[in-house]
Amino acid sequence: MDSPMPLGHLKVIDLTLARAGPTAVRQFADWGADVIRVEPPAGDSVLDARHGPDFQNLHRNKRAITIDLKTDEGHALFLDLVRDADVLIENMRSDVKHRLGIDFETLHEINPRLVYGSLSGFGQDGPYSNRPGMDQVTQGMGGLMSITGEPGGGPMRVGVPISDLSAGMYLALGCCIALIEREQSGKGQWVTTSLLESIISMLDFQAARWTMEGEVPPQAGNDHPTLIPMGTYPAADGHINICAPGNDRFARLCSIIEAPELVDHPDYASSANRSRNRVALNAEIAARTATKPMAHWIPLINDAGMPCGPINSIDETFADPQVEHLAMRASVDHPQLGAFDIVRNAVSMSRTPHRVERAAPDRGQDTDEVLAEMGLTVDQIAELRTRNII
Repeated sequence: MDSPMPLGHLKVIDLTLARAGPTAVRQFADWGADVIRVEPPAGDSVLDARHGPDFQNLHRNKRAITIDLKTDEGHALFLDLVRDADVLIENMRSDVKHRLGIDFETLHEINPRLVYGSLSGFGQDGPYSNRPGMDQVTQGMGGLMSITGEPGGGPMRVGVPISDLSAGMYLALGCCIALIEREQSGKGQWVTTSLLESIISMLDFQAARWTMEGEVPPQAGNDHPTLIPMGTYPAADGHINICAPGNDRFARLCSIIEAPELVDHPDYASSANRSRNRVALNAEIAARTATKPMAHWIPLINDAGMPCGPINSIDETFADPQVEHLAMRASVDHPQLGAFDIVRNAVSMSRTPHRVERAAPDRGQDTDEVLAEMGLTVDQIAELRTRNII
C-alpha cells in the first residue's frame, strides 16, 4: 500500500497569481494537500502560456475550478468552499481582497480555524502597501542587485526570480507553523510576508554586516565576499568553482596546482593579505588552473578536502550523474500535451516518496467534481454555468 501523503488531510484554497503565491501553494500540493485553485470563469485563453513549462511547473498536483467572486452567488459559493478549508493563500493587493469580501477578517468569521496566507510586494500596510510588486523591483529595493555582479559593473539581477521564490517558501513555512500552532489553540491566524521582506531576509550575513557593523557590502563578482580564495577559475575546457579559504586549505591548493611558492609569499601568507591582494592572487591561481581540463582538477581538489565543481549549463546540470541519481525530474501526463518532465520538490523523506501525480489543470477542469463534493446537484451546477457564475 502506498504511504499516505503527509499533508493529505489538508484542504487548501489557491487564490494566487504570477509566481510568488503559486510557489507557496506548490509546497502544499507536492505533499498531498487537496489544493483547489479558484480562477474567474473568463481569462487569458492563450494556451501557450498555460501549457508552457512555467505554468506546468508551478501548478502541478492541483484541482481547478472557476467562480466569479464579483457576483453574489459566486461569493456565497466561495464562502461555502472555505467553510471547511484549512489554508487559503492569496497574493492580491490589500484593497482588492477587501473589495471582494474575501479578506482574513471576513473569512475568519465563518471559519475560525482557517490559516490565511497573504503575500504582497511590500507588506499589507505602510507607505508602499498598495504598490504593485515585481521580483526585479524588490531585488533592487532590497539591496540584492547592489551586491550582485562584477565590481564596477553596475547593478545586476539574479538569474532566477529569487524574491518571488523566497517569499513563496517563507509563506509556506509560516502557514505550516500556523497549522502546528492551531493544534494547541484550535484557531487559525493571518500569516503574511512580502517580496521585500523575503529578499532582505535572504541577504542574510550580507545584511548583518550592515546592521551589526555599519559596513555596506560591495559587489564581489564570482568571489566570496569575505573568504579568499573562493570563486570561479578557468580550466582548459571550461570553468570551475574552488573553495580553499584558510591557511591549511590554501596550502593544499597551492600544492595541487604546483605553486608552492605562493604559500609563503608575503602578499598571500595570511587571510587578511589574501583578501587585500585577491585580484593578484586569483590571477596566479587562474594561470595554473587554465592549463588543464576540469576532469583533472575537480577530483584532485575534492579528494584533498576542498569543494570544487564545474560551471554547468542547465542541460549539463541534468546530465550530471549526481543529479540523475537524485532524480530531479518528475514525469506527469497531460491530456493535450502528453507525458513530459517537470522539476521535482527538493525535499526527500525516508518513509514518504516523492509524488507528482497531476499535471497543472486547465481552467475550471475540476469545477463539476468539486461542486458535487460540496453537495450541488448536476442541475444546480449546470444552472450556475449558464449564468457564468462558474
